[in-house]
Amino acid sequence: MNNNSQHQGLSLVQPVQQSGKNKPKLLDQMRDKLRMLRRADATADAYCNYAREFILFHGKRHPREMGEKEIEQFLTFLAVKRKVSASTQGVAFNALLFLYSEVLGIHLGKIDALRAKKPRRLPVVLTVEEVSAVLDQLRGVYWLVCSLMYGAGLRHRIEVLQLRVKDIDFGQHQIIVRQGKGNKDRVVMLPGRVANRLKRHLVQVKETHEQDLREGWGDAPLPDSLARKYPSAPYEWGWQYVFPATTRWVNTRTGESGRHHLHETAVQKAVASAARRANIVKHVTPHTFRHSFATHLLEAGETIRTVQELLGHKSLETTMIYTHVMKRPNATVSPMDRIG
Repeated sequence: MNNNSQHQGLSLVQPVQQSGKNKPKLLDQMRDKLRMLRRADATADAYCNYAREFILFHGKRHPREMGEKEIEQFLTFLAVKRKVSASTQGVAFNALLFLYSEVLGIHLGKIDALRAKKPRRLPVVLTVEEVSAVLDQLRGVYWLVCSLMYGAGLRHRIEVLQLRVKDIDFGQHQIIVRQGKGNKDRVVMLPGRVANRLKRHLVQVKETHEQDLREGWGDAPLPDSLARKYPSAPYEWGWQYVFPATTRWVNTRTGESGRHHLHETAVQKAVASAARRANIVKHVTPHTFRHSFATHLLEAGETIRTVQELLGHKSLETTMIYTHVMKRPNATVSPMDRIG
């Protein structure tokens, strides 16, 4: 393995040179892409830092000269030598996937690195009454976002916040989740209690979109391949985010602009504040609604296979975790409660 000590004095965001005098340096391109996709500043910092470490680990070789083997070596190094947690190794892995797919446009094959051990922790689950209490403290777009997470089991950032208008099917009372975790599509239910409020919300979103178009804006970010194939698609109503950001973004260097989706941290803060006002002492995050969705379905007698499909889990074992936190009708009675 490479000795990285000689590089310790370098800046955490030192870019890698590319050919062409006017072409931005690699890590500058990566940060611009992350900024365009409205990733959190902490995420951008972590991704660029791991990309830089990967490059230094392999003696400043350009990523285009490397591939799956070098990524496996770096991730194994993090797990074995650095002894990082599974989540930290996961961030590094995601950073390199982002670098190759979104910045370099390179499709990677299977990555078979030694993975750090992931501790087995039970999810935080709210009771039905606690869910209702938290939702009662939410208003407007935040109520809609959290109601879809609880009512349809959607993931926070990569699913509910990235929903497009065209994927809401009011007629069939369903939502099509495009390219969820694992890049898989699936169909989930559209809760009846959410549908009418969602329709009214989309009326307002459409008014904003039409105003953007009149002012020369109105384009939502699309994956590069789709944007190239359908250049007018980013301006079409169906491709707009269901939960757009309140402000528009502009890349001052490239001139690109548009309206991204609502930022994940805004939802996180709204949920934490709502839980405090509802006097819930559990650690409530947006993902807690998805955990509660799965658990409450199992408690109501739904099959584990159906819940697995609704959640989009690849492995049944992942879904089985909710059987450990669900209330059971014939729960074992504590001997303390048998004392006369």
